[in-house]
Amino acid sequence: MKKIISLVLGSVIFVIIGYFIGTVFLKPKPEHVVLYEGTPQEQKMTVAPASFVGTDIETPSLQAFNEAFVKIAKNVNPSVVTITTEKVIKTRMNPVFPGFGDDDFFKQFFNLPEGWGERKATALGSGVIVDEKGYILTNNHVVEKGEKIKVELIDKREYKAEVIGTDPRTDLAVIKIKAKDLKPAILGNSDNLKVGEWVLAIGSPFSENLAHTVTAGIVSAKGRSNIIPGASYESFIQTDAAINPGNSGGALVNIRGELIGINTAIATNGATAGNLGIGFAIPINLAKKIMTDLIEKGKVIRAWLGVKIQSVDDHTAKAMKLDTRNGALIAEVVEDSPAEKAGIKVGDVIIKFDGKEVKDPSHLQNLVSNSEIGKVKDLVVIRGKKERKLKVKLGELPESIKTASKSTDKSFSKLGIQVEELTPYLAQEYGYDSADKGVIVTRIDRESEAARVLRPGDILQRIGDKEIHTISDYKEAINDVSGEYILVLVKRRNDTFFVTLEVPK
Repeated sequence: MKKIISLVLGSVIFVIIGYFIGTVFLKPKPEHVVLYEGTPQEQKMTVAPASFVGTDIETPSLQAFNEAFVKIAKNVNPSVVTITTEKVIKTRMNPVFPGFGDDDFFKQFFNLPEGWGERKATALGSGVIVDEKGYILTNNHVVEKGEKIKVELIDKREYKAEVIGTDPRTDLAVIKIKAKDLKPAILGNSDNLKVGEWVLAIGSPFSENLAHTVTAGIVSAKGRSNIIPGASYESFIQTDAAINPGNSGGALVNIRGELIGINTAIATNGATAGNLGIGFAIPINLAKKIMTDLIEKGKVIRAWLGVKIQSVDDHTAKAMKLDTRNGALIAEVVEDSPAEKAGIKVGDVIIKFDGKEVKDPSHLQNLVSNSEIGKVKDLVVIRGKKERKLKVKLGELPESIKTASKSTDKSFSKLGIQVEELTPYLAQEYGYDSADKGVIVTRIDRESEAARVLRPGDILQRIGDKEIHTISDYKEAINDVSGEYILVLVKRRNDTFFVTLEVPK
């Protein structure tokens, strides 16, 4: 009987345990759904995340960034315009078979008459309203070839524009429309711009249908030069904000909505003209003076120093035993220029202008050109490893420099050669010692007598009885030549020898 009771109790206990296991552990769980709401729930973190900024710097939220971009687009877009230019181009065409007029073989084979036709060419660009009177800042290349210029505002109003002035050297232009209720852009200070800052580009890429496109990026670099062939004054802001054809002349603004640049150019790989993340804008501080001069005077008035300059690279710095790679090396001084009157010499390195450190030749060029004509500026130059302080009274940049340079002769002389003074840079380039004296041959007329015995890189140390140290010495010796032949002392690397040249009649 006891065994039966024990079996029954054991069975009951076993059933209870089985039921408990089945209901608790084997019962299927409901699907767990995570809801992402606008307000995130506070979460405890076991390990604090690493920070790239100091604890004293407040990191703005994504919502704050979003609101900033929306506000900038809303406030700046009315200041940006779409510019369409139109030009009539004459083309040779055949009245019988249009499209085959340029094929000379086709024309001759069928004995077809010649004729001229016309077609309209249009170009697209952007601009920025800078004054309530209707002045618009844009790029020179946007309007320079246009015979008719149309401006469309954000509210779809259209106006004909007139060109107030252009400046190809900076690729800037000012046009004007007669319109009311315009909203000018707020001009910022591009000198205060820092690499890494957020910027927005606004313009009309590719098509009028894409007018007022807004793209965002950062300032990738500052002071970029040698970007546009033929442009003399460059100090571009580089950005990765998307800039495409049609954006030229549009606005580049900072996170405060201030205009800090005029979008101008893009870098391409040759296969596509679209954005590759490398765009360039003219700093607004450079554009301000150009714009003011064009509006008030109809042309740009620039200050002038009167020198030819080049960069100080590592090899040049080592050859001149310089501690710095900044500054601008003087390769040429123009006669009767402000630089000559101030005592600037070939081989000097300008490291400071008006209290500002000179980074490179482009930087010096912009510092000088933006200065007031007639003002006396302080210079610091390195000459013979020592710093010297000079004062220069800036002149006005002439339309064309007719005076001869004291350090180069760019025309072929009667001997059929071109020469330059032996600067430290040229000495290093051609393998000479900086202590060598004379003028160096840079080009030779192939048809001249000199081509038979001279080479580019030869140093002319004496002509006839006159020792040659400068371009002036060289010119004087050439002018004094008489007779059929002239004796010239030449240094070629480590060799020095005389050559006899026949003097052309």
